[in-house]
Amino acid sequence: MSERMFRTLFGALLLVGLYFDQYPLIWGLVGLLLFEGVTNWRLPVVVCRLRGRDGCAEAGKEILPDLCDSPLQFEAERAWRFVVAGFLAASLAVFNEGAWFVPWFMGFAIFGAGLSGVCPVLVSLKLLGFR
Repeated sequence: MSERMFRTLFGALLLVGLYFDQYPLIWGLVGLLLFEGVTNWRLPVVVCRLRGRDGCAEAGKEILPDLCDSPLQFEAERAWRFVVAGFLAASLAVFNEGAWFVPWFMGFAIFGAGLSGVCPVLVSLKLLGFR
């Protein structure tokens, strides 16, 4: 499983959860992102290692080039998980009625990023200095 496939599945599950009002599913996805962000045990790398494939260290790498010298020793994929979890949690818990469109926008954006392979948030994080 690649990061691209993970984003596609995550976006699809988020949209399904929003469409059917399955908030435990959405909160489970937020919890998964937070767990992956804190521990840095990313699901694509774990699946690759369980399948016994070579190059599992490269499973989490994106095909995006290094956009700048990274002064921060924090991966952009890990920061992406914190950003997405934070925005989803804030839009669902704090601004539930006023910002109902934010989780929908995020679901379509993450799903599209998984299909296209280009995630604007990930590119922005790399430009900010994350590696």
